[in-house]
Amino acid sequence: MFELHPTLAADSVILGELPLSLVLLARDRQYPWLILVPRVSGMREIYELGEGGSQQLLRESCALAELMQRELKADKLNIAAIGNMVPQLHLHHVARFRGDAAWPKPIWGVHPAQPYSLDELALQVSLWRRRLAGLAGFVAAG
Repeated sequence: MFELHPTLAADSVILGELPLSLVLLARDRQYPWLILVPRVSGMREIYELGEGGSQQLLRESCALAELMQRELKADKLNIAAIGNMVPQLHLHHVARFRGDAAWPKPIWGVHPAQPYSLDELALQVSLWRRRLAGLAGFVAAG
């Protein structure tokens, strides 16, 4: 049975799901930052999903990246499956801009997270759910 890792649950908000993955919004207002988490128990690495699962994850990642680029016009998208702190397989999708808090360095460990206010978080959740509604198979959470 799939369960979201407690750290991911605490550090993000569930926006909805795609055919394979949960789509999360990271609770850090410094960067537009979405996360895909395949809803398959015990996965740590992409290859563990098998050929069909890994291809589906790549399709979802590419669709999400294209949406983020189209909507945000980022200077660069950082997409990573690091997992050193959280072993559950997940893919970060971070829109980066020249002049953002960490540019040009990676975002990890540069600055502490800056949480959204309740109003900002509600706005971002609503905005991202509307944007994601155009992706094939997206179902908004709750």
